[in-house]
Amino acid sequence: MIRSQDNAPYDVVIIGGGPGGSTTGALLKKYAPELRVLILEKERFPREHVGESQLPPISAVLQEMGCWDKVEAANFPIKIGATYTWGDTTDPWDFEFLPIGDIKPDEARPAKYEGWRVQTAFQVERSIYDKILLDHAAELGCEVREETRVAKVHAEGDRVTGLELETGEVVAARHYIDATGAVATLRRAMGVKIDAPTLLRNVAFWDYWENAEWAEEIGVGATRVHIRSLGYGWLWFIPLGPTRTSIGLVCPADHYKQTGKRPEEIYLEAIQSERFVSALTASATRDGPVRSTTDWSFVVDRTYGENWFLVGESAGFADPILAAGLTLTQTGARELAYTILELERGELDRDWLLERYDELQLRRVRQHMRFADYWYSANGYFDDIRENCSAIAKESGLKLDAADAFRWLAQGGLGDDAPGQVGVGGMDVAGVKQMMQRFSGSDAKWTINGKNTFKLNLVSAKETTIGKLVDGRIHTAPCYVRGKSRLPLLGVQGLVVEALRASSDAEGILEHLRAELSKTLAPEHVPVSVHHAIQTLEVMANDYWVICGVKKNKPVLNVTTPEEGSQIHTHDANSPSARRIPATEA
Repeated sequence: MIRSQDNAPYDVVIIGGGPGGSTTGALLKKYAPELRVLILEKERFPREHVGESQLPPISAVLQEMGCWDKVEAANFPIKIGATYTWGDTTDPWDFEFLPIGDIKPDEARPAKYEGWRVQTAFQVERSIYDKILLDHAAELGCEVREETRVAKVHAEGDRVTGLELETGEVVAARHYIDATGAVATLRRAMGVKIDAPTLLRNVAFWDYWENAEWAEEIGVGATRVHIRSLGYGWLWFIPLGPTRTSIGLVCPADHYKQTGKRPEEIYLEAIQSERFVSALTASATRDGPVRSTTDWSFVVDRTYGENWFLVGESAGFADPILAAGLTLTQTGARELAYTILELERGELDRDWLLERYDELQLRRVRQHMRFADYWYSANGYFDDIRENCSAIAKESGLKLDAADAFRWLAQGGLGDDAPGQVGVGGMDVAGVKQMMQRFSGSDAKWTINGKNTFKLNLVSAKETTIGKLVDGRIHTAPCYVRGKSRLPLLGVQGLVVEALRASSDAEGILEHLRAELSKTLAPEHVPVSVHHAIQTLEVMANDYWVICGVKKNKPVLNVTTPEEGSQIHTHDANSPSARRIPATEA
């Protein structure tokens, strides 16, 4: 049991009742009900907020919090992926979280968090979603004060001593958390510096529409987000319910200033110029007025101090093209809750816990920023802002050849979203390569293709530890580090390392993987897991954790990237679910 260690009225005070604050508070109270947790929220929920599109990792966090069923009961659209016009072709293409054939179209809702739903996400109306999460945190025992604004942060050096409210009351705790997003109450008060290492300095304009047609509906309530490129930016089209849709425009801040147009003017012109979105909104009405915000990607230089932490967008923001904002916030909140729980127990080294949280959050934000840089650099649609996109590529040291681009992206850490696994932005390695191939028009090469010997390379590597989060505890696992590259010995990466230690030839490695996976998986799931392990081997080879070779008269690995895959493929406009735009509209 975790117990309070001093006379402070609260153990944890969280500023901000959005998903970052409510997720942290809920998990703290789930695993340590005796902790005194206060959440201070300046507004009264429900309140409107942008950032409606999720990625599948959030669903696992919601399930752990105990509120996935509540979110499912709200009947938000099920997000199975996205449809884009992006790259070097005008043809729309789909990115899906799971093969479309795995979806059960007749499954009634509300459903359970099992089967194909584990691989999906939600498209949420934030006024409803955020209230569900905040109310859930309160039900678990968090004290929640709405319409309560922090007027001043009292501090001595790098230690917060109290939060002064507008009423004059000073609230004291042993831990303080800034979950205020762009407001950044603690971040600003404690003088935390930020870095904007990318030229992605965009602005967003959006509004909510009633009775816009869905672009498509798959089964009972499943759909895709639609992203449509323009010459100077892009539009998002996100259904939030049967009648309500979020539609937004993102473009460079400099381009917006150069037009001299008002937000509403540039926003409506964008919708009218994009024929697909224009057709979907032909009979719809707007809420109005047009909202706006800056979308400048940034990351802080540290996420913690002596007794305080930053979580979510107070710590960093990555461009919304990858829809990663809520995912980074809620997975980061989970990490923070676990960190505080272990700090309270006092069984793990304090410095290790703090540095682990800090490094992981900053690496995640930087990796998503890096991926977004590539997306903008590779979009052939951006005729009006071509110079800006070229500057992004040049500053990043990025070549647009698919093979070079993958190596460049991998340097940012493809295993940072979930230690032990590889991927970024909801895509696995095969998806990333296929996307790059689609953008560049060049073949995505695999380092391991045509090879049959694979040797683990630990030269100059140092052994350290990494954390694995399970049921409120951080379990340590061994990890190798070389420069900025890490090799955790857990999850799929750990399994591949075991296979490499058991055999150095392709046949032996595959045999070992199948045998180990068969111990815990049903036979029909083993081939997919072996495929993920092979993708992990590719990332390890690109990071030089594996040295590849060829031995004569032995079978070699045959790994290629198809033009059309089961999860990334050209959009089927003739699908029964697709909204057909008449020729006069398209």
